[in-house]
Amino acid sequence: MSESTRLSVFKTYKLYVGGKFPRSESGRVYEVTTGTSAAGAAGKGKWLANAPLSSRKDARDAVVAARKAFGGWSGATAYNRGQILYRVAEMLEGRREQFVREVGEAEGLSKSKAGAVVDAAIDRWVWYAGWTDKIGQVVGGANPVAGPFFNLSTPEPTGVVAVLAPQDSSFLGLVSVIAPAIATGNTVVVVASERAPLPALSLGEVLATSDLPGGVVNVLSGRTAEISAPLAAHQDVNAIDLTGADAQLAKELEVAAADNLKRVLRPRAEDWTADPGTDRLTSFLETKTVWHPTGSLGASGSAY
Repeated sequence: MSESTRLSVFKTYKLYVGGKFPRSESGRVYEVTTGTSAAGAAGKGKWLANAPLSSRKDARDAVVAARKAFGGWSGATAYNRGQILYRVAEMLEGRREQFVREVGEAEGLSKSKAGAVVDAAIDRWVWYAGWTDKIGQVVGGANPVAGPFFNLSTPEPTGVVAVLAPQDSSFLGLVSVIAPAIATGNTVVVVASERAPLPALSLGEVLATSDLPGGVVNVLSGRTAEISAPLAAHQDVNAIDLTGADAQLAKELEVAAADNLKRVLRPRAEDWTADPGTDRLTSFLETKTVWHPTGSLGASGSAY
C-alpha cells in the first residue's frame, strides 16, 4: 500500500488512574486546539485532539488509587525512589520528539524553543531523582537536648496530594510540581492544564511503562474548577497544591481544604526555568521527632 493511500491514525488520549488508562466515567470529551479550554472555546485554533473531560467520580477514583499506592511507595527506600525517577527521565528522553511536538503545539512554541523546554523538564526529573536520598539529611537529624535523651527528627511524606498543574506551562511546570511531591514519598492526583492537557496525558503513558507503581501518579484532564472541588473537600486527601488555580478558585478551594486540615500550597508567581531549590521538596513533608532515653556504660556511668 502506498503512503498516499494510508488512513490517518489519530491518537486517543485517556486518563491515567491506578496504572491504567480509563476513559472518563462520564463519557465526555472536549476539543483541544491551539488556544482552547474545556469551558468550550472550540474553533480558536488548529484542532489537536479530543481530551477526556473528567468527572467528580473520576477524581474520587483517582484518590482511591493514590491511597492504595501510598503504603508501598512511601515505604520504599529513598534510593529506590531515586532509581525509579531516573528511569522516568530515561523514558522521557526516548520519547523526546513526541513531547517536543506536543509542547510546541500546546504552548505555541517553535521546535527549537519547545525542545529547550522538554530538555529542561527531563533534566528536572534527573535533578529531583538525585534528591530522594539526600533531603532527609537536609531537613532531619539529631537535635541537641539538655537531658539523657536522644532526640531525632526525620521527614515523612504527608500522604495523598492533589496537584493543580500550571495552566501556562504544560510540561516543564507540570514536571516541576509532580516530581518533588513523589520524590519524597507522596502519591499524587494531578489535574492537568485545562487549556493544554495533552503533554500531561502523554506523561501518563511514560509513567506506565517505567518502574513507577500504578497509583503513585494519577492524571486527570478537564475543567480545573470541576475536578478540583471534590479533591479539595475529599477527606482522604492530605494536601493540595493550588498552583494551577486562579485567585478566586484558590480561595474557594482553600476554604474547602480546611475541613480536614489539609496542607495547602497557595499559588504564587513562578519562573519554571529558574533553579527550583528545595521548597517544593519540603512543602509536603511532615517531621517526626522521636525521644529515646540514653543508657549508661559500665561502672563509670558514662552515657551514650
